[in-house]
Amino acid sequence: MAEPSAPAPTANEEEKGPSKRALEKAAKKAAAKAKKAEHALRPKEQAKPSTKSEPTSIFSEGWLKRIYEEKPVSEVRTRFPPEPNGFLHIGHAKAIAVDFGFAKHHNGKCYLRYDDTNPEKEDEIYFTAILDIVKWLGFEPSKITYSSDNFDKLYELAEQLINKDGAYVCHCSREEINNQRGGPDNRGKRYACAHRTRPIEESITEFRAMRDGKYQAGEAFLRMKQKLPDPDEGNPQMWDLPAYRVVKENHHHRTGDKWRIYPTYDFTHCICDALEGITHSMCTVEFRQSRISYDWLLEQLDMKVPKSEEKGPMQREFGRLSVGGTILSKRRILQLVEGTTVEKKNADGTVETKKVAPAVRGWDDPRLFTMVALRRRGIPAKAMLNFVDELGVTDALSEIEPPRFEASIRKHLERTVPRQMLVLDPIKVIIEDFATEDEQEIIVPYDPKGAIPGKRNVKVGSAVYIDRTDFREEDSADYFRLAPNKAVGLYNVPFAIRATSFSKDESGKVTEIKAVKVPGAEKPKAYIQWVDASTAVPVTARLYNSLFKTESPNTLDWKTGGWADDLNPNSEIIYQDAVIERGIKDLISETSLDLSGSSDALVRFQALRTAYFCVDIDSTEDKIVLNQIVSLREDKGK
Repeated sequence: MAEPSAPAPTANEEEKGPSKRALEKAAKKAAAKAKKAEHALRPKEQAKPSTKSEPTSIFSEGWLKRIYEEKPVSEVRTRFPPEPNGFLHIGHAKAIAVDFGFAKHHNGKCYLRYDDTNPEKEDEIYFTAILDIVKWLGFEPSKITYSSDNFDKLYELAEQLINKDGAYVCHCSREEINNQRGGPDNRGKRYACAHRTRPIEESITEFRAMRDGKYQAGEAFLRMKQKLPDPDEGNPQMWDLPAYRVVKENHHHRTGDKWRIYPTYDFTHCICDALEGITHSMCTVEFRQSRISYDWLLEQLDMKVPKSEEKGPMQREFGRLSVGGTILSKRRILQLVEGTTVEKKNADGTVETKKVAPAVRGWDDPRLFTMVALRRRGIPAKAMLNFVDELGVTDALSEIEPPRFEASIRKHLERTVPRQMLVLDPIKVIIEDFATEDEQEIIVPYDPKGAIPGKRNVKVGSAVYIDRTDFREEDSADYFRLAPNKAVGLYNVPFAIRATSFSKDESGKVTEIKAVKVPGAEKPKAYIQWVDASTAVPVTARLYNSLFKTESPNTLDWKTGGWADDLNPNSEIIYQDAVIERGIKDLISETSLDLSGSSDALVRFQALRTAYFCVDIDSTEDKIVLNQIVSLREDKGK
């Protein structure tokens, strides 16, 4: 194609010739033209594949990578060792992900070990619930073990430790032992009791007497002979810890009444790790000081080479996961679940009894942060693991606020669950000029962005329900939803509606709205969710807020029940008469719904402009119950 000719030079240019600036400009233009022509003659390069990186595994870099490099064994073996005296909480999700994930990453094994050394507080329901949560998170233990598997061996090793002059039987009271260890704050003068120097044979005799029932609970302890008298030893975990104690309620769920004495955590844990061949014993940072006593005991029993990781397990500590604004302590959650009775002594010597009622319906109440509660609330297992991965693993405390947790869950739900229209507080709207031919079935995708497959049929009829919050009796310039003589759009409907009148009951509550269709050329400024009145499905919807008013409930009075005064009265808001589109029944029929709540096969969806919800286990064929999972990021003014 011919290039357009240059304009004719002016008379002045003919006389003087082109300027230096004009020549430079022409040269640049010619060079650009030549480069463009050369580029056009080159063969086109193939498009390069996307190099978008995959999320980096928490096990292939950072703290967990360094832990493996400290002990790079060919067969990794870890363990998750919960005490079966309560339900797991959100902090345990991180421990499960670390213990099982670390083993899986290195093609190793992870055991689930129940630390069942406290028969007074253990219950079969907790054993079942712990395994249930491990499996719910997607892990399968290589082996299930119990500390009680080793009771005979532990006793044998205790006598062995005594014979090595590494333990002694002490008859001091708990108060006396605390005083020997420096008092309540561990800062006072430390000293050894007279029993510390008793002959080895005498300690053996007394230990067997403990075993045979001679002593009651609190009358005798087997204590490890560590470094209590050493003024230079600043670690309380080396101040002659108890190894065995007599318990009052000695019946054990597995060993029956065989044992009257039971080993402590500090004696049991490291030995069981060694007996099971655990290579990497990972726990949270509150056990950091325990690493010294952990290694000391194994070295005393020749189960670990001193100052070496070549033999025996290696303990390392990562930062625990804690959530602000909630309670994770088992003892305190028990008060919330069961209530409590407290006694107050008055000045005149009389005792006043006060009963504090339960604050929640059970350990799985969605307002709690136990794992069974989070599962019932609808948190997906995959989202929980993603959250742990986002936080990463270091030796620093991971203390997060609920909004950060909810943002992570919301991000997962946004790309994985279908959309539905839910009306929490319905008002019926009659479209007066709706003709028979206007009735139709519209096909609406589960996700307008197409990320989630599937569609549903939505009926458009002459009467619809809208939410009470989407109607005002008096209009204003800054309000864009339904009001007298103001139009609003209905999601996915080809026409908008304008309110013409409304009715009220005796209390002044709006009960019905009359409306007309708005011509298609008149575009509304806002769209709202709605539900066809003839096909609406009645549901009960539960919305959740923080259980406490304060952001620091752990600072409340948990001794005399004062925490009850800080309960948030709006922690659970129930809409008994909510309605949802009929598509919810299709979602339920398409999902292998496990009403026990023990699987991840819950019906979850995004209720447009409202929140994310799941179908609760309280649902029946006659009434569906919904739990709010997390809220939406929605501008309430629109």
